[in-house]
Amino acid sequence: MIRQALIAGGGIGGLAAALSASRAGWDARLFERAPAFSEVGAGIQLGPNVVRVLHGWGLAQALQEVAAFPDRLQVRSAVSGQTLGELPLGGRAGAMVERYGAPYVTVHRADLQGLLLAAVQQQTDAKLHLERPLISFSQNEQAVTVKAISGPEVEGDALIGADGLWSTVRQQLLGDGLPRRTGHLAYRALMPQAQLPKRLRSQHVTAWLGPRMHVVHYPVRRGEWLNVVAIVEGETTGEPNLWDHSAHACDLARLLAGSCTALQERVAAMDRWRLWALHDRAPMQGRHQQAVGRVALLGDAAHPMLPYLAQGAGMAIEDAAELGHALAQALDPVFDVSTMLQRYALNRWQRNARVQARALRNGQIFHAQGLLRWGRDASLKLLGGKLLDMPWLYGAVPRGL
Repeated sequence: MIRQALIAGGGIGGLAAALSASRAGWDARLFERAPAFSEVGAGIQLGPNVVRVLHGWGLAQALQEVAAFPDRLQVRSAVSGQTLGELPLGGRAGAMVERYGAPYVTVHRADLQGLLLAAVQQQTDAKLHLERPLISFSQNEQAVTVKAISGPEVEGDALIGADGLWSTVRQQLLGDGLPRRTGHLAYRALMPQAQLPKRLRSQHVTAWLGPRMHVVHYPVRRGEWLNVVAIVEGETTGEPNLWDHSAHACDLARLLAGSCTALQERVAAMDRWRLWALHDRAPMQGRHQQAVGRVALLGDAAHPMLPYLAQGAGMAIEDAAELGHALAQALDPVFDVSTMLQRYALNRWQRNARVQARALRNGQIFHAQGLLRWGRDASLKLLGGKLLDMPWLYGAVPRGL
C-alpha cells in the first residue's frame, strides 16, 4: 500500500517530517513558500535527545562535518562577570556521550537545514515544490486535499502542517488566533572567530544572566564561527510576522548598559546584528492541538516556544521521529491514518507542553531581579552542573528511529 504525506513548510521541521515519512515507507510531497530552501543566519543548540534522532537517521557523519561540539556549558553573571556554574559537555566523545549516548551540538541553522535537505533529496519517494505555499485544505474519512497558490489541487492520505509560527494550516485546523507577542527581543550576530581577538574566541557555550536580559554565545560551523544571541525585554515596531529586522549595535549597547566590561567587549566586537521580536503560544493543553483527523501539526506550528531551553528545533525533530513511527504503523490496513495521527499527538503533546512551560520558567529565572536573582546565583554556585543538567529532557528516547 502506497500512502502519500503532504507537508506544508520546508524549514527544519518540514524537511525532518519529509525525511521521516519517507523512511517510514510513505511518499512525501513537500510544499514550500520560498523560491529556495534557506535559513536566516543564526545558530541553534541541539541536545543529546535530538542528536540521537539525527544519528538514527544516518546523519552522524553529515552533522559532524558542519557542527561544533562544545566542551562545556558555563553560566556567568552579566553584571559581575563571575562564573556561577558549569556543566561539562565533553565535545564529541565526553560527558554527554557517556551519559546520554550522543554529544551536545551547536550548529548553524542553514547547515542543519542543508543536511536534512540532502537526505530528503536522496529519497526517491520525496518530491519538493518551491514557491507553492498551501493556502487551504479539506479532509474527509478517505483523504485530505490541499490547494496551493499555484497548480492543481493535490490529494493525499495525511497533511502535516510544519509551516512555522504563522502556520496557515493551524489557522484553518484550529482557528485559535495568532501567536502572542512576548515583549522579548532577540539580537543575533555571527562572525568568523579568526576575525575576533583571541581572548574573545570560544569553543564552549556561555550564558550571561542579567536583570531583564541575557546573552548566549557558542561556536558553530566546525567551531570556526561564533554565534551570539542577546535577548532583552522590550518591544519593536513593524509587522509582527516580519521577525527578521536589521539592528544597530548602538541600540544593543544601550540596552546592555550596566553589564560587565567582559560582556560589553564581546558584544561590541560583533557586527551585522539582526533583530527578532519573539512570539510564542501558551503551553499545549491537549492532543487536539497537534492533530485533528488526517491533519497533524509539527514544530512551531504546534508548539512555538521561547528559546530559553534551546529546544525549538529539537522538539520539531522529535515530532518528526514520532510522526514517522505513526506513519509506518498506518501502512498496516488494521490501523487507519487518523487513528495513528491521534496516537502521534497523544505521544507528543505532553512533552512539548512541558518544554514550553520550562522555557517560560527559564525566562523568568534568566532575567531575574532582586531576591530571585540572588537565590538563582546562590543555587548555581552551590549546585552548578546538577541544576544545568536535565536528564528528563536529554535522556528521553523518541521512537521512530
